[in-house]
This record gives sequence, structure tokens and C-alpha cells, in this order.
Amino acid sequence: MRRAGQPRVGMAGWRARRRGLLLGGRCTRFILACLALCMAPAMAGVQDDTDTRGEKAAYLYKFAPFVDWPDPTAQFPSGAFRICVVGGQPFDGMLDRAVQGHTVGGRPIAVQQLASVTGNPGCSVMFIAGPDARSVAQTLAAVRGSPVLTVTDGAEGLDDTGIINFVVEDSRVRFEINARAAADNRLKISSKLLSLAKRVTGQDQTR
Repeated sequence: MRRAGQPRVGMAGWRARRRGLLLGGRCTRFILACLALCMAPAMAGVQDDTDTRGEKAAYLYKFAPFVDWPDPTAQFPSGAFRICVVGGQPFDGMLDRAVQGHTVGGRPIAVQQLASVTGNPGCSVMFIAGPDARSVAQTLAAVRGSPVLTVTDGAEGLDDTGIINFVVEDSRVRFEINARAAADNRLKISSKLLSLAKRVTGQDQTR
């Protein structure tokens, strides 16, 4: 009902107003759709990063059955399979969740965070984090010759690459193996794990 004093709106005016409302609604939906499309790659990138970090965390204890340590004391320092993360916290609790309820050789898995190392602190596996190639190289040098499975992430140089080095291709986690580095640390990598590696280096230097 039209109130007193309000101008009469004809059919043409009503249609124009309705058309404006429809166009406004369409524009809003279009803008929201554009925003969703713009955000999708970023959200996918976050999900991919979470997925790959989770895979890397699981690999750290799943490598164990395919590696021979020189003796049980070396594999199970202090009676546990110890995974040390040096130089950062790249997993945000994913590693602790990944190993929960699992064992290696019937022994519990312990996760330890270390800022740096000057020798072997008693680790079965050592994941060396951080983008600083020099500090990674120093950590690798500190445990060279000790029975520690060293793992790096995306390393490219000879000095900052561990026995196992993670690489990501098409959002999939792959790994490279340096057989010479394994021999230097008195570890033996099984042929099955070698066959799964993207690349194996240093095999001819171990013979």
C-alpha cells in the first residue's frame, strides 16, 4: 500500500527497480565467484604443503625397516628409535602424530627437537631442517662417521645433502639416496629402498 506523500511508482519504474535488484544480485554472485577462483590456488598450495609435510613425517620412521644399523645400540639409543629434528620445527606436530602408536623393531619411537648439534646426540634418524645450506652442511659434518640416518629436504649441493634427500615433484614426495654417505655413516640401505629412489648417487664409490 502506498503511503500518503509517496510518489506513485508506475509499472515501468517497478520493472526498473526489479531489474536493478537482479543485476545487483548477479554482480555480487559474480564477484564472490571470482574471489573463490582467485583463492583456490592459494588454498590448494596450503593443502599441498600440509600433505607433503605429512608424507615426509611418516617417511622418517618408515625408512627404518630398509636400513641396517651396525648394531642394536646404534639403532636404538637409550632403548628407543630416536628421530631428531635439527634446526627448526617444519612439521608443526605432524611428526609426533605420525609416530604415535607405532614402533620400530618392537621399540618405542621418540621424537626430539634440537636447535643444533656438535656431535651425535644419540639419534637413529636425523632430519635437518632450515634453508641455510651452510648450517645444514655443518650439522651433517658433525655426525659424519656416526651411525645416523641423515635426511635433508630439497638440498642441491654436495655438502648439504644427507643420506636421504626429499624432493617434491607434482605435489608428490620423492627421495634421493647417497649410497656413499650411508657407507660413511656405517649404514646399509636395502636394494628395495634403492629401487624406489628417484636417484641414487655414490654407489660406485662404495664398492
